[in-house]
Amino acid sequence: MNIDDLSHSAEAVAPELLGAVLTCVGKDGPVSVVITETEAYSGFTDPASHAYRGRTPRNAVMFGPAGHLYVYRSHGLHWCANVVTATDGVAAGVLLRAGRVVAGEARARRRRGGQVESSRLARGPGNLCRALGITGDHNGTDLLGGGAVTLSPGWPPAPGSVRAGPRVGVSRAADWLHRFYLAGDPTVSAYRASPRAVPSTRPHSTRHPRPPAPGSRS
Repeated sequence: MNIDDLSHSAEAVAPELLGAVLTCVGKDGPVSVVITETEAYSGFTDPASHAYRGRTPRNAVMFGPAGHLYVYRSHGLHWCANVVTATDGVAAGVLLRAGRVVAGEARARRRRGGQVESSRLARGPGNLCRALGITGDHNGTDLLGGGAVTLSPGWPPAPGSVRAGPRVGVSRAADWLHRFYLAGDPTVSAYRASPRAVPSTRPHSTRHPRPPAPGSRS
């Protein structure tokens, strides 16, 4: 898949974003991370998606063109960043769960705190946004348009390194294997199941997608 064309399902795009580079240029300069963990959310068909019950002012960006950034506040505490996928009006997105800082580490460390280990600077969606400096002001940013937040190809994962598993902390559709990550990478967040998780009613065959072969990005 060409990273310049994100108009595919969230489940297809999520593993393809592993190894891509996300850069945010703040007032004090840029920070870049290599994406190491993602989660797919499929809109109207996905009970865990913000778009499951339709369009609202909060999730409107998810319904727009692919390649834009959907940013929301989680539990009123921290920002989370998603790459909008699929076609205009479909509402699908990929949550960026974790990354490895590859440029601007000193800036990221100032934002996260001087005692944070390098592997933890952008581990978890809130920490990733904090390290990069992404806030609600970046909601709707065109990631391929050369703005303050950009997405670039980076490096394909090593063969056999991509894994799929259940999403972290969701209570609905908790058994869908829509979380993708680089096995053994220390920046990947720990899996935690929601104590409120309920079994899915989605057919088994569509609940466990097979990720594309690592390195298939063209």
